[in-house]
Amino acid sequence: MWGSTPGFQIAVAGGEGQSGLYLDQYLLRGVLPIRCLQFIGTNYRRVSTPRTEYNGMNPAWFTGDDSKSVLDLPWSEAVFRDLIDNTAEIDEIKRLCSEKGWSLRIVHEDWAYQISTSVAFSSYLKSLGSNTRLRLFNRRKLLESCGTVERKNLWPANPDGFFELLNMFHEARWGAPCFGAQSLAFHKQFLKNIVDEGGAPELSVIYCDQKAISVLYNVAFEGVVYNLQSGFLEAFHRKLALGTLHLGYSIEDACLSPDIRTFDLLAGGGKNENYKKRLASNVIPLVSVMIVRSRLLKLLYRLKQRDW
Repeated sequence: MWGSTPGFQIAVAGGEGQSGLYLDQYLLRGVLPIRCLQFIGTNYRRVSTPRTEYNGMNPAWFTGDDSKSVLDLPWSEAVFRDLIDNTAEIDEIKRLCSEKGWSLRIVHEDWAYQISTSVAFSSYLKSLGSNTRLRLFNRRKLLESCGTVERKNLWPANPDGFFELLNMFHEARWGAPCFGAQSLAFHKQFLKNIVDEGGAPELSVIYCDQKAISVLYNVAFEGVVYNLQSGFLEAFHRKLALGTLHLGYSIEDACLSPDIRTFDLLAGGGKNENYKKRLASNVIPLVSVMIVRSRLLKLLYRLKQRDW
């Protein structure tokens, strides 16, 4: 969807658990030429794409010992987004930068939040604080007292209707739709592709008296349910946290499935609180790094950001 952006050039194809690479060539502030090497599906500075956590790279790309070495490509900087921190991969990146005299800078740090579903749902609930358990599970009866409650998966029957609801809820809560036209086209193609690769989309909608009040965008793939987006009717009931309650149903489904080991909330937090942190049983540190090879850029960045 973004591959035709002027200045983009494929450098290394992805696959087998590793992200592909491309070069982004542009003028910073219309003056300074930049040739930025990046993971396919991410972009630093120029365009906004759906976020992709847990990216992976092969350090052999930078040693000259691999057929896909990028040492000879004309990049001045490389930005690798959302790598898992404190891994052998990160240690190797640090070693390579030290060996070659490249600057290594942190451009963003975050955390991803996961829930182990290899335990009974009742055991998971006991591990939560009382207020979190109330919002996630105990107020189901209150929801059911509001009318006839149904949950439906709109995949594959009506993905268009699902994304219309998601955008409507997001616009009311955040002042803008969740997905623009380009992102929407990407997600629809993504869902078709993930099915071909053995994944299972869950475009979950909760209805109360046939009115949609909450949506949850999940995808199950290789033993993990990824929670990509959510939206809900904010003013439905002052005692109900509809988004959290909806998550409770999906987490319970994951705990009941013998094929699912993890419910992944991914990175990011809520509008008013980091609800993911309270729900998670495992926290994954993520780091986005910049490798600077250009001498001029090294001098410029030294004034702005800290070395790692």
